[in-house]
Amino acid sequence: MDVQTFSRKPFLFLFLCNLYLYCTTTEICSNSILPGSKGDPGEVGADGEEGRMGKTGPPGQRGLTGEYGEKGEMGQMGKMGSRGTRGDKGQKGVDGLPGLKGKPGTTCDCGRYRKVVRQMDINISKLRNAVRFLKNVVLGIRETENKFYLLVTEARRYEDSLLNCKLRGGSLAMPRSTETNTLLANYIREADLTHVFIGLQVGVTEVGYMYADGKPLLNPTVWALQGSHSGKGGCMQLGSTGGWSQVDCGAAQYYICEFVKNKNTSATLVL
Repeated sequence: MDVQTFSRKPFLFLFLCNLYLYCTTTEICSNSILPGSKGDPGEVGADGEEGRMGKTGPPGQRGLTGEYGEKGEMGQMGKMGSRGTRGDKGQKGVDGLPGLKGKPGTTCDCGRYRKVVRQMDINISKLRNAVRFLKNVVLGIRETENKFYLLVTEARRYEDSLLNCKLRGGSLAMPRSTETNTLLANYIREADLTHVFIGLQVGVTEVGYMYADGKPLLNPTVWALQGSHSGKGGCMQLGSTGGWSQVDCGAAQYYICEFVKNKNTSATLVL
């Protein structure tokens, strides 16, 4: 056993020495790679896609006021505004200078002008007669100094008669004098009628008789009132004899409208 052990030790020693020399060799046992020389720079790559919008940052500080720009061109004229109120009357101005003296006049041929004026008066008179004939005969209108009267031959109730006269530019006839009452009575008789509505009601208030314009009838005893004053809200009618009588407001019959004469009467009167 000792001989075998001794013979094995040199062999083991040589084996370890060879193994050490083999492992310590740089070219075989080293695992590190030495860096090479620096290469040439590469080409610039293409732009990448735009990134997502980030969150809104905090507002910055207020900047300085900029300089005023140049004045722009005048804009278009706007719409005309509403008319203002009338101002106070101004003070009287200074009198102007007197005018130049006129040329001496010539002798007037008054005889010729008198003939012209006389002929004009004749023509105006004929024209007035023609207009009166047109109103009285063709249109059937009667008139006084201040008013026109129109007999409407369309049977309506009292309230409808009031409205229709108003739409024509007038109101129901309201006779306030005996002359007007006689004129309207003759108007009714010439039309072969017996009664028509007039603008008067009875028993609406304690006053008794009330015109369509809201004014009371004064001195009712002087009028030819036929029948008793009875009922509430009754309407009045004018007869061909000139007498007034009470009638049911719901009854339908003819009526007379009146129109005040003025410069606009011809434009407002609707036949």
